[in-house]
Amino acid sequence: MTFREKIFGGKETSRTQHGELPGTTVEDFPKTVKSWRKAAEQGDAESQYNLGVAYARGHGVQQNDTEATKWYRKAAEQGNPDAQSNLGLMYQTGRGVPRDLSEAVKWFTKGAEQGSTLAQYNLAVAYYYGYGVLQDYTQAVKWWLKSAQQGHAESQYNLGVAYRTGMGVQRNPNEAAKWYRKAAEQGHTDAQKSLEIILRSLEA
Repeated sequence: MTFREKIFGGKETSRTQHGELPGTTVEDFPKTVKSWRKAAEQGDAESQYNLGVAYARGHGVQQNDTEATKWYRKAAEQGNPDAQSNLGLMYQTGRGVPRDLSEAVKWFTKGAEQGSTLAQYNLAVAYYYGYGVLQDYTQAVKWWLKSAQQGHAESQYNLGVAYRTGMGVQRNPNEAAKWYRKAAEQGHTDAQKSLEIILRSLEA
């Protein structure tokens, strides 16, 4: 069976979803969520974001997309970039809100411009597939590069694919190998396979 490269982030391969919750064990979730709720209700954006993630995943509370979206929005409107990215994902997937790809891109852009690696990755995927925006491989590569430079493994891998195939950039096997290697060093299995394949071709 041959290995087939794919850009991660499409409908079949969406990997990046919601950010991680900070330093919390499963046993501690109920107590931690209670403290987040108190701070969130007082307007703390980071706690609002964390509460949104908790509701999105059902950690310490019953899973509820509507509540997740509510708290993401509160944090996003205060400028929290990861909340902006996650609110975009809710609009992209129709979780907790009616599906609206243009609204998703709006929030991805807000988060991406503030440096959120998740938002940059998601915005790149939107441009690559034309979700809520005109398809533009050059813009996809631009935002994957920003995210990849911050260490986001999926973006590094996708950037490798772009350089290998010439999608949005001039084809450059050496650059492809460079980005595959960065993702591979983070344990990205598809990047590891791609790196092995491209190194063989470069040595041939």
